[in-house]
Amino acid sequence: MAAARGRLLPGAALVAAALLLGAWQAPPAGPGPGPAKGSATGWPVPRFESFRSKEIYMRAGPGFQYPIVWVYHRFDLPVEVTGEFNVWRRVVAPDGGDGWVHEALLHGVRSFIVTATRGTLRAAPRRDAAAVAYLDKGVIGVIRRCRAGATWCRVEAGHRTGWLRRAAFWGSFAGEAVK
Repeated sequence: MAAARGRLLPGAALVAAALLLGAWQAPPAGPGPGPAKGSATGWPVPRFESFRSKEIYMRAGPGFQYPIVWVYHRFDLPVEVTGEFNVWRRVVAPDGGDGWVHEALLHGVRSFIVTATRGTLRAAPRRDAAAVAYLDKGVIGVIRRCRAGATWCRVEAGHRTGWLRRAAFWGSFAGEAVK
């Protein structure tokens, strides 16, 4: 989010500007947890994880010797892990940023980021259920449960729990079960 190809830009300012102005669109999530297994963990690739720190340096390659191409300032931002090399994970962020992050900067919390202009958190998985909260674009929360093929997922954001349409956020594959 914070670098143009080949040159580092001030990260926090660009992240804030992109989120406030709604200037980014989340890339489409891949087809689902892949049949491939990571070479280091044996876990499915692709898969979703999230950032474990408030400051993440994404690099051009799997090692500290590679240049930093993106800087992120969003704890629990969901990312799609698309590859592994030893202790490095290749990830794609919701804004399309692509690079390598050390495994220590990721954790398995299944988070989401609202991509709709405004998502409505509902008391039940129905359009006519009472609104629990309104989640603006860029809000990050935690996915509590999604049934395979379900349109609605049980989520938590800002100490509010309810049901959010899967189409309103990025952080799960279409049709994926999240437990």
